[in-house]
Amino acid sequence: MPGELSRAAAIVGAAEADWIGYPEQPKTALQLHISAIKNVSKQTGIPISAIDGIFSAGFSSAIAEHLGLHPAYIDTTSVGGCSFEMHVHHALAAIHAGIINVALVTHGENGWSSRATRGAGTGRARGMDPWDPGSQFSNPYGVSGAPSNYSHAMTRHNHRYGTTPEDFGHIAVVTRQWATLNPRAVMFSKETNPAGGPITIDDVNNARLVSWPLTLLHCCLVTDHGGAVLVVSPEIARSVKTKPVWIAGAGESMSHSNMLEMGDFTATSAAASSAAAYRMAGMGPEDMEMAMLYDSFTVTAGITAEMLGLAPRGEGFRLWKDGHAAPGGKFPMNTNGGGLSFNHSGMYGMQLLVEAYRQLSGTAEDGGFSGLPGKQTKARSCIVNGTGGSLSTTGTLVLVAD
Repeated sequence: MPGELSRAAAIVGAAEADWIGYPEQPKTALQLHISAIKNVSKQTGIPISAIDGIFSAGFSSAIAEHLGLHPAYIDTTSVGGCSFEMHVHHALAAIHAGIINVALVTHGENGWSSRATRGAGTGRARGMDPWDPGSQFSNPYGVSGAPSNYSHAMTRHNHRYGTTPEDFGHIAVVTRQWATLNPRAVMFSKETNPAGGPITIDDVNNARLVSWPLTLLHCCLVTDHGGAVLVVSPEIARSVKTKPVWIAGAGESMSHSNMLEMGDFTATSAAASSAAAYRMAGMGPEDMEMAMLYDSFTVTAGITAEMLGLAPRGEGFRLWKDGHAAPGGKFPMNTNGGGLSFNHSGMYGMQLLVEAYRQLSGTAEDGGFSGLPGKQTKARSCIVNGTGGSLSTTGTLVLVAD
């Protein structure tokens, strides 16, 4: 039964690579993986040799070989930015089944560096397949890239519910407020980035248009990032030097692959994946004290909040506009600055996991970095939702503090 999996494993560490954001020297995806893995091993005191399960978006065999490991469980699930939430779900099941005891969930993506290297070092196939159905049937309808896809979602939401791009713009403003409390964030301050520091709703409205009605500040960053988390059995969780964060619930779902097959541009499979996670946890939206939501675009976060039951349909943006999601608000969200202002390498789900762990383990105030006050919340429960593809796949976790 799904309920048997609740709290059958815990996340005991979460770390990032030594270089994230816009590194001065280009990095490969593998470098970002390995740096983060080394850091999480050091953080927890769990030696790399103890890892017996490896989970990544397509890199698992290469990671195992590079680390000199022969894992008992290998997962290469790669369905976009929610892959890492799904990896935690799969690791939870594998640990509960007794197949493994220490699962490594890892990610490295050089979204920024690959510009300088002309796509080298990504570990991915390059180029577009002209025979792919998306190339043949989607592009003629104006859905030829992420911004144009999400523009369709925004305009449909505006039409159906009477919302406006400005309503969603408040998500960017509040998320930037969190970024100014996080020295790791790309947009932490004007000293660290000329475009950094606080922004206003007028800044969002008047920014350069990317794909109508989405301006630049409605869109995520493109950066480098490496991250790793360790998921372990309860016995090991009680023996390490770090605090465990328990996996109370998990779920995953998919509504479509090609966006033209999306039944409703204002609804995603997060409704189904979160329902499964809540059911496993024996909890509901009313029990959540914090949320980490994929924010590739402002509209992604706003719609996801509705799908998770955190706000009524058509009113997700109000969590940000009314200040509830902001620093000092009653329901903090994306406390690291999100994909909009902290970091977004292409698949953002790992960054969600790292921040959720830091918050629930009480180590988010400085994350071992600066000691800047204001970022640590008092939340004891968190819903984490990753989104993959064009609002296509979702992975949801309910995490609780020890």
